[in-house]
Amino acid sequence: MQRKDDKDDKDDKDGKDGDAGKEGRIILVGGGVRSGKSRFAVDYALGLGPRRVFVATAQAFDAEMEDRIDRHRQERGQDFVTVEEPVQLARILREIVDADVVVVDCLTLWLSNLLLAGQSVDDIARAVDEVMAVLSLRRYHTLLVSNEVGMGIVPESALGRIFRDCAGATHQRIVSQADEVYLAAMGLLLRLLPGPVTVVRPQQ
Repeated sequence: MQRKDDKDDKDDKDGKDGDAGKEGRIILVGGGVRSGKSRFAVDYALGLGPRRVFVATAQAFDAEMEDRIDRHRQERGQDFVTVEEPVQLARILREIVDADVVVVDCLTLWLSNLLLAGQSVDDIARAVDEVMAVLSLRRYHTLLVSNEVGMGIVPESALGRIFRDCAGATHQRIVSQADEVYLAAMGLLLRLLPGPVTVVRPQQ
């Protein structure tokens, strides 16, 4: 994977297969924990071109999380170049210039990282806007994986409620610009955008 500072300005203007007229799609894939959203995003990305980047936002704070990250990396195998970035998401997306498709997994972990780093709600909203501004100029397709956290009980802690609200606001911001939106539920994927709503069965 080359990044913007490794290439000249001409390369940054080129699109997939040298077609500067093609624009990358922004695809939001949401759902609950273990709903199949990440697997769907990875499988979808495999069909969007051979140059694939996986941006992982998770941080390994304990052994269980380390094992989980290693397992996911092994599952992806050689199909993706993996970049780990828990906070500076817009910067990483800006630097990627020679990919056909980028998977970001996941947005809610990124939001959590920002909150734990002491960023305010307004800071996070600006960070989301920066990410979307970057994606509007990229030629690669982007699949953004996120957890739908607003359908359960009201979180007990203030931080939990702030996180829930940030996630909901982020999803609304992304949907305003997204080309496709999918929701994973009950082992199936629902395509919400573009309509009509359609059931998409995950690959077995």
